[in-house]
Amino acid sequence: MKKGIIILAAATLGLAACNKEKKGAGGLLYTIHHSAGNEKIKEGDIVKMNFIQKNDKDSVLASTFDSETPAVFPAQKKMYAGDMNDVLTLFGEGDSATFKVNLDTMAFHSKQPKPEQFKNDKYITFTVKIEKVFKKKAGEADSTFNKRASEFFQADYKATADKKKAAEPAKLKAYIDDNKLTTKTTASGLQYIIENAGSAEKAAVGDTVLINYTGRVTKKNKDGKYKIFDTSDEKLAKAENEFKPGKPYGPQKMPVGGTIPGFTEGLQLIGKGGKIQLIIPSNLGYGEQGAPQVGIMPFSPIAFEVEIKDIIKGKPAPVQAPMPAPVVKK
Repeated sequence: MKKGIIILAAATLGLAACNKEKKGAGGLLYTIHHSAGNEKIKEGDIVKMNFIQKNDKDSVLASTFDSETPAVFPAQKKMYAGDMNDVLTLFGEGDSATFKVNLDTMAFHSKQPKPEQFKNDKYITFTVKIEKVFKKKAGEADSTFNKRASEFFQADYKATADKKKAAEPAKLKAYIDDNKLTTKTTASGLQYIIENAGSAEKAAVGDTVLINYTGRVTKKNKDGKYKIFDTSDEKLAKAENEFKPGKPYGPQKMPVGGTIPGFTEGLQLIGKGGKIQLIIPSNLGYGEQGAPQVGIMPFSPIAFEVEIKDIIKGKPAPVQAPMPAPVVKK
């Protein structure tokens, strides 16, 4: 029993030591949460890394974990001690860590003022997981290394994309089950709930509709909510901290046939005064590219609530390329 206690205590002390914040050159602070014991990153290695970027207020400014798209980049020569490239040499494949780059040191060496979003901060903080370090073999020509790296990361990207695609049906089911929805499904795979059919005359491609709408991602955020990526409802946008100054709110005019296929199809299911919920699979939405700029990840279904306020009949129009948001300004 005593031996077991001693081993446990030693392991606990080791973990504590691993998580102790350390000081580096140039005002750098870093904490290694887990070390896999692999060779450290060197200049010229190609790194695949997931990260969360925060400011001093602990606000998340970027996250590859949320976007489901790790950063892939070559490790470069450091510009000064304690810069972003310097800190990478502390880690190897499989390591996880948090590090804080001193912004005053960065400004001094770059001869540039702090970035606007960090003007009141002392540090830019990254929590990282080193997923892969692709290394050059001894004596390997640059051209051979680059070809081998390109082939590896292309295959890695495809495998990741295939995994995301295969996971989409489960994402759809989870959203529908979580919201206790009973949907109907069209031949294309669009799922919908008509809350109010509206007038007998339906919207058609070539018409212009005046609509209220709210679009959400179907993956919960850290607060357990489905984040809005676009809405015409100013009050709702403010309530959920998604208000965008300068964006037009209120009912929006939109040509039917001018957006993603699932949205266009859904509009044609109701008439004036109609309300509908749409759950749009990625093949009818933003596909394998997604729209990361508004929070829609590759192979991700999205959901809309739509109300048609008016239908302005028009001539059939050619379908336009999908846009990041479903609305055309007045």
